[in-house]
Amino acid sequence: MGRPSRYSDEFRQDAVALYRASDRSSVKVIADRIGVNHETLRQWIKAADEADSLTGPNAGLSGDERSELQRLRKAEREWQLEREILRKAAQFFAREMK
Repeated sequence: MGRPSRYSDEFRQDAVALYRASDRSSVKVIADRIGVNHETLRQWIKAADEADSLTGPNAGLSGDERSELQRLRKAEREWQLEREILRKAAQFFAREMK
């Protein structure tokens, strides 16, 4: 179990809101301005983006379902790439046979 955070949830939300309102300035610049490590702010932004995505098209999915969906989408991209490679190879060998 990790140690408790020294930053309140309200501070985190305000920091993310400041980043979003700043036309997506550098995370480091915003972090320096509010006095936190840039990686900490980056993690807060990532967590807020993920929380916001729960209201999107995948809102009804559980964590396991969401990870399964990501795994399946990755597998589909790999299969499409493999199919494209095989199609190009077939075209190449068809030209060589002529």
